[in-house]
Amino acid sequence: MATDVTSSDTAAAANGLPPGTDLVRLKDIASDLRCLVCQNQTIADSNAGLAVDLRNQVAKLMSQGKTDTEIKQYMVDRYGEFVLYDPPFSVSNALLWVGPFILVVAGVWITRRMIAARAQVPDVPELSEAQRAAVEARYRQGQ
Repeated sequence: MATDVTSSDTAAAANGLPPGTDLVRLKDIASDLRCLVCQNQTIADSNAGLAVDLRNQVAKLMSQGKTDTEIKQYMVDRYGEFVLYDPPFSVSNALLWVGPFILVVAGVWITRRMIAARAQVPDVPELSEAQRAAVEARYRQGQ
């Protein structure tokens, strides 16, 4: 995709897109879709062959008069929610959103319990003279 984002037919043609493509809108939609090859880039930023194909598909859907929401839904229907660069919170991905927080809280709780358990020194009562003498007598018998 060209770095000069204009809506001119010349810029669209240079990118292999249909004439009259609104490049600003295309870049906006493409910025919300993940490149399925690169995975850490949007299809707006990626030059992978699949990203180019997906951008062209977005442009085609735009030329058919589809709204941004309809285009994104088309991509989700075809590739799953993974294609959305920032997927919405839903029941199916709730663990992915909440899981890290649960793990951090559980880790802190376990660490505090372990530290507290080590810090607790049981009270050992002092031996009386009679008990001390009995222990010493048993010790001497064992030698």
